[in-house]
Parts: sequence; structure tokens; C-alpha cells
Amino acid sequence: MHIREYTDDDIEAVFRLRKLAFNSTERPERLVKPGSHGLVAEIDGRVAGVLGIGSYAQFYGGAAVPMGGIGGVAVDGAYRGRGVANALLDAALVVMREHGQPISALYPTVPTLYRGRGWERAGVFEWVELPMDRVLSVPRPAEPIASRPADGSDLTALHECYLEVARTIGGMADRRPPRIDLGKVLEMDLVSVLPGPNGLRGYLTASREPGGDMGRLKVHDLIGVDVEAQLNLLASLASWAGTLEAIDLRITDPATVNLLGGTPLRHSVWTSTWMQRVVDLPAAVAARGWPRLADAAVDLEIIDEHAPWHAGRWRVVVEDGAVRAEPGGTGAVRLHARALGPWFSGAQNTHALRRAGLLEGDPAGAAVLDQLTGSSGTPRLADFF
Repeated sequence: MHIREYTDDDIEAVFRLRKLAFNSTERPERLVKPGSHGLVAEIDGRVAGVLGIGSYAQFYGGAAVPMGGIGGVAVDGAYRGRGVANALLDAALVVMREHGQPISALYPTVPTLYRGRGWERAGVFEWVELPMDRVLSVPRPAEPIASRPADGSDLTALHECYLEVARTIGGMADRRPPRIDLGKVLEMDLVSVLPGPNGLRGYLTASREPGGDMGRLKVHDLIGVDVEAQLNLLASLASWAGTLEAIDLRITDPATVNLLGGTPLRHSVWTSTWMQRVVDLPAAVAARGWPRLADAAVDLEIIDEHAPWHAGRWRVVVEDGAVRAEPGGTGAVRLHARALGPWFSGAQNTHALRRAGLLEGDPAGAAVLDQLTGSSGTPRLADFF
């Protein structure tokens, strides 16, 4: 088996595999694009499998950590059972490290495959259904803010408004170009903005969808930097009463639904889970934001046969408000590869990891790991890849 980065010459073979695997009907114009690359596995000169890697970054502790987003993993049915997918994932770990991506995320269709290579469940991508009576029950804003349609001159301000909220939510992507084309947002049916004195106070993006007698409104982003902005945007959704069956809201800011919305005890939520992997522990620790803690250190032993560059003993050191991982130590706390993603993202504490058999050793040292990641809420993504 030979694995290499794909080129545009592979487009027909890749399209065939993805059509077979995912029932994809849209043939891409290009494979190699700014902000993305990928791998193919060849057997006897024939493309037997493919894997894509997007260049993203996720916010942790307010810092954008470069992330390799794995997607479009497909294997020719004639070659399944020969380790093609595993070989592609092993090669992807090396490539992501070379591209300066110390963490990776993916949406798993086959969780056991990815767990076998060190990825583990770490967060959610969610939509919530809001029947119109629930939208109408949201409190009215005390400060009406006049909205207006967005245009091309608003693209930078839209992104900055998103970032102001996203950097406070663990796991959110920073939507950096070139992987994300900021101009695509203007292709949606509805893009409205709330102007403020120093940029935008909020914005809403949505598309009109069929469904029922009157159809639905699919809200992709509802972003408000303060409570009045959020309430104004929710009020704008209430104005659709009488013309919609319901609103489908992608949860970008959980405060919108959990603290302001009118969802009852039971309500419909569509959830996809995503998995995280730490590709390079010292680089990931250096890139992440951490709370300011008293000086401390914890000795780790990382068990990771698929990323040997960071397997072994490390000390995570908190000193003068900075956190670093350096070689050495006693290995008092043992972390398996699958434990690193949920710990790094804050999705699971060390007690849960211990009960899952992914962490062993010194409880006092493990407590330092919990203090580092703190309690930042459920990690989230609002982008699918």
C-alpha cells in the first residue's frame, strides 16, 4: 500500500469513492484548495481510499488552536478489511503535525475506527426546533435596535462579531480563511445585522426551507454580543409568526437557547457528536489558553503508539501564569491517547476518564489536570465538515 497527498489528477477516483461511500452527487471542480489537502491510499496503482484534512482552529481558553479537520474518509468496497482507513489515519497524524496542527477533530460515522487511532468524543454540533409559539414567548427587548441587510462591506465586521462570542465557547472554530470563504454568507436568503457604535452588536443568517404547509426558517447563526442584541434577534424571528411552521436554530451560542429561549422541559434537538485527538501534546499545550493558577506541575506518561513523537513521560508545568509540557517526570498519571482529546477540550474530567479505563495513577496529580481545563461548559462546534 502506498499513501501520498492527493492532486487534482485524482479527482475522478476520489469522486467515485465518495459517491459510493456517502451517496455524493456533486462532483467537485478541484480537490486541492487553499486551506485543505488530503491523502489517497493506492493498492496496485489504483486509488483504494481517500481522506481529507481541512485547516481550521478551535478556541480553547480564548486562544485559537490550529486544528486538522478530518472528513470525507472513504474506502473502495473491494479493498475493505485490508487496513486502508487505519493506514490513512496514521499518515494523517504525521501530515497534521508537519502542518502545525497539534489537535484534530472529526465527525465520526464509525466511532470504533477513530477510537482505535486515538480520537474520542469531545463535543456537540446541535440544532434545536423552535415552534413559533415558543419563539413568541421570548421576552421583548428593552432596547429596540434597528436591523438592516448585510452587504459586502460588512464581511469583516460579521466575522469579528462572531469571533467575539466564539472565543468564549470551548471548541468553536475561528472560521479562518482560506478554508472558510467569508463571502459565502451573503448567498443565504437572509443576512441581517445590528449596527453598534464600534462594529456590529449582532447578526442573523438564515435560509428558507420547505416543510409542512408553510415551510420553515433554518437559522444558521444567531450571534449577539449582549443580551439586548440577542433579544432583538429573537424578536425578529417572532415577526415570522403566521408564515412559518417552525424555526430550526443552529446553536452557536448556548446562552441563546438555554438562558433566553422559551424551550420547555421536552424539546426537539438534533445532535451530531464530534471527536477530538491531541496530535502533538507539547504544541497543543503551548497553543491553548489556560486559567491563571498557582505554580504547579503534574507528571504524565502518554500511551500513544500511533503518535510516538509525544508518547512517553512529560511534565505539565504551571509557572508564572504560563503552562508548558516538557519531557521528563515520573509518569505518575498515565493517559491513553483517547483520554487526551476529552481532557484537552474540557469535555470530561479525570474521574470520568479513570472510570472509562483511559487514565490511571496519582489522584492528586490528576486533580491538577482538572484545574487546568476548569468548567467551561460542553465543547461545541457550529461548523460541519
